[in-house]
Amino acid sequence: MNTIWVLAIIVALVVLLGVGQYNRLVRLNVRVSEAFSQIGVQLQRRADLIPNLVETVKGYASHETATFEKVVAARAAATSAQSVHDVAVADGQMTQALRGLLAVSEAYPDLKASSNFIALQEELSSTENKIGFSRQYYNDNVRTLNEAIAAIPGKFFAGIANVAARDFYEMDDQAKREVPKVEFN
Repeated sequence: MNTIWVLAIIVALVVLLGVGQYNRLVRLNVRVSEAFSQIGVQLQRRADLIPNLVETVKGYASHETATFEKVVAARAAATSAQSVHDVAVADGQMTQALRGLLAVSEAYPDLKASSNFIALQEELSSTENKIGFSRQYYNDNVRTLNEAIAAIPGKFFAGIANVAARDFYEMDDQAKREVPKVEFN
C-alpha cells in the first residue's frame, strides 16, 4: 500500500513538473513574441516620422534627391519586413539613410534653426532611444527562452510545448562597431 502511495506521489510530481515546464516555455515564447512586436511598434513610429522629416528637409535642400530616395526606399523596406533578420536588416538600412538625411541638414543653417525640424529631430531621437530599449528587451527575452530550452528539463518539454529557440536581433551596422574618433579643437 505504501508503495502505491509513493508511486502516486512520484507520478503527481512528474506531471506537475511537466505542466510547470510546459507553461514556463509557453510564457517565455509569448514574451519573446511580445518583445518583437514592441520593436515593430517603435520602428513603425519612426517610419511615420520619416515623411514629415523628409518634407521639412526638402523645403531647404530640394536638390538632394538621391538622399531623399534612399530614405523613402529604406522606409518602404522597413515597413514590409517580417522576420527578425529582415527587420534588423531594414532597420540598419533605415538608420544609414537617416544619417545621410541628417548629414544633409548640417549644410543648411536655416534648416537646423527651423523649429519644425528641431521638433522632428527630437522626436526621432526619442524614438531611436525607444527602439534601442525595445531591441535590448527582445534580446533579453530571447536569451531567457533559449537558455530555458537548452537546459534540462526544458530541453525535454520544448517539443511538447511547440517552442523553439529564437534568433537574436542583430544589426549589421559597421558604423556602430567602429571606434569613434574624438577630436578636441
